[in-house]
Amino acid sequence: LQAPIGSSPHSRSPRYTPTPLRPSTDMLSLTVNSLSLNAGLPAVRAGRSPAPAMGVKSQALPFMDAPAPLDGSMAGDKGFDPLNLSGSFDIKWMREAELKHGRVCMLAWVGYVAVDNGFYVPFAPHVSSLAAHDAAVKAGPMLGLLLAVGAIEAISYNAIAEMMSGETDRRPGDFYLDPFNLCSTPEKLESMLEKEISHCRLAMFAFSGVVTQSALTGGAFPYTS
Repeated sequence: LQAPIGSSPHSRSPRYTPTPLRPSTDMLSLTVNSLSLNAGLPAVRAGRSPAPAMGVKSQALPFMDAPAPLDGSMAGDKGFDPLNLSGSFDIKWMREAELKHGRVCMLAWVGYVAVDNGFYVPFAPHVSSLAAHDAAVKAGPMLGLLLAVGAIEAISYNAIAEMMSGETDRRPGDFYLDPFNLCSTPEKLESMLEKEISHCRLAMFAFSGVVTQSALTGGAFPYTS
């Protein structure tokens, strides 16, 4: 800054006299500078922001989105997973477990009712189905059953492990067992897979119900009194 003409050379701080703005040129300069500063900013448009994309609704629970792993590629998939278990565990492992429990329960329901209708295998104690577990443990046949189940699990381990690691394209629960050729075509296979998983789910409820009913009534089949 330069001191105004006529000021004392010994003054401590020079006085600043602002130069008045020239409307015609300075306002234009401010406008150009403002535009140059805003040139890199995105334009703001009035109106609503786009809504986020919604997921696919569950067939079983239409008010909820179906978890991502339940994409309908498996038989019986209705998008029912309110606890989101498929997000924590591999869907192949869970389907393998579902089929295994369902198949066991289908056999278990038939066996439970058959025993209470008087059918016994040679080595089994002649007691009701409800008392059979404790009686078999006490008499010894339960140990043989445990060894048989353990052998089946050991034999099936490799097939399951290879499926989980991606070495094979095996379907969960598929042990290539079709002695009556019921799945000879893709259409028949799809139909049988749907029927099997439906019966598996029903059997798990049915076996729980028959055991509960027989324990409540203490009687024989049909466990009404």
